[in-house]
This record gives sequence, C-alpha cells and structure tokens, in this order.
Amino acid sequence: MSCTLFEFTVGTEHDGLKLRDFLRRGCGITARSMTILKYYGSITRRSELIKAHDIVREDDVITLSLPREKSDITPVEGVLDVLYEDAYLLIVNKPWSMPVHPTKVHQTDTLANIVTWYQESRGESYVFRALNRLDKDTSGCVIIAKDRLTYSLVRGSIEKTYVAVCEGIIEDSGTINAPIGLADNSKIKRCVREDGAEAVTHYRPITHSNGHTLLVLRLETGRTHQIRCHMSHIGHPLAGDDLYGGSRELISRQALHCREVTLNHPFIGERLIITTDIPTEFSAIIKEGAH
Repeated sequence: MSCTLFEFTVGTEHDGLKLRDFLRRGCGITARSMTILKYYGSITRRSELIKAHDIVREDDVITLSLPREKSDITPVEGVLDVLYEDAYLLIVNKPWSMPVHPTKVHQTDTLANIVTWYQESRGESYVFRALNRLDKDTSGCVIIAKDRLTYSLVRGSIEKTYVAVCEGIIEDSGTINAPIGLADNSKIKRCVREDGAEAVTHYRPITHSNGHTLLVLRLETGRTHQIRCHMSHIGHPLAGDDLYGGSRELISRQALHCREVTLNHPFIGERLIITTDIPTEFSAIIKEGAH
C-alpha cells in the first residue's frame, strides 16, 4: 500500500512547464529525489501516472507517493524524548550511553530499537533512517527521516551545534583546520594526520571555571570523532573522554552534546530550529554560568 507524501498544486507562474521543471523550481524536488520516486514510488495527476517530460497546467494537483516500508530492526520498549514530530520527521534527544544503530555487540539497546517500537505503537511503519549520527556516549539531537524522499531532501540542509566541556581554560574563539584519519594500530581512534580527510571545527567559549571550559562548537565537516579528536589535538581534551586523553574524575562520560539542529523542512516550507538543554552534568563541572 502506498502512502501519500504530499500534494503540490500548479500555480499560474508554473503553467506550461514540464513536470520535472515544476517539481524542481516550484517544489524543491531534486534530481536525486525524482530518481527515488521513479524507482520506489509514483507521481500522479488525477490518479494517473505522469512522466517527467509531461506538461503541467495551472491548478493541476501533483501527488507524490511512496510505498510503506517496514523496519527489520527488533522493536524494544523504552523511553523516547521526542523534540519534534510530524508525518515526515522525528527528532529526538538521545541519552548518552545509547548507540544509534544496532551492532554485533548492541543488538537491542539502541535508539533504532526504541524508535521501531515507538512507531509500531502509533500504527506507523518506516525504516529507521538517521540523518545525523552521534557516538554512543554523545547525547543530543538525532534527526530521523520517515521515508526515502524526506531523507534525500533534508540531508543537505542540516546544521548542528554542539556544547562540550573541555579540560583547561580557553578564552578566545577559534577554528581548527586539521585533517583527520584513523590512528595507527587502531580501528576506533582518530588522529590528526597529513593524509587524513579535511576537517574543520569552529569553537567559542561560553564560560570557564574549575579548570574547565564550556564551549559551543560548529562543524563544517562531519568526520568520525571530529570534535573529540580536534580538541585533544590542541591540548584541550573533552572531560570524561579517556580515549582522547580526558579525565573521568569529574564525569563518567565524554562531555559532548548535540544541543541544536537546524534544517529546511521540504514540505512545510520552513527552517526548523530544534534545541535541547545543556546536560546538568556539564553544569556541575563548570559550576557557574552554564546556561
């Protein structure tokens, strides 16, 4: 059974265009998204299939549909902190110590397991597609697309803002532009190396106390462990991040949290800004001015 994603009505300004041009100019549907609809869904006008080169007329209603999908992930009941939800997107606040996706070691204790249970309890059915990924011990915003088309349309518009507590005092804002690659003799740890992939991190201190600094960070690139690796590289590892030289004396997790995500919503025509609170354990380290 197909589920309707959205209906677009052709306006005067788009009368006489080919369907593909109307969808691109008037609806923001990319060439990649058109391909997804071609192979996995349908585009109809008055319940009849319409092709990319067909002419559309004013007041035509163009319907985009994709078949319902069922997740193959085991549903596991759990607590889900929902920050935003509609027919296309689910945005949640992931706790630390929870993986996003199942692995050989973590089969039933992941965010994907709980989201699968959550959707089934609400009579929905979709494959778990996370638009951003967080390390197991990083908390914060995770964006899940409920279908292939939304995933394709949203993924290039996302901006993420992190907060972190690092060791040492940082008084000035800065940018770290240093390539990152896999460390020698490790399958997990990253390091700065000349032959690594380009990685750019911007940081801004909010406050400092107790030998630590609370930072806001923004990424231009999305390398694995980028913030953790870059902050360690400049001599300020994250509190609790013992993989990269941080101490666990004051916190038992890496002090990194995806506090805010912004993205273009393809179907409501707005830019969403979703924000979470700074974790209380971060405030406990700084002791003052953490919010």
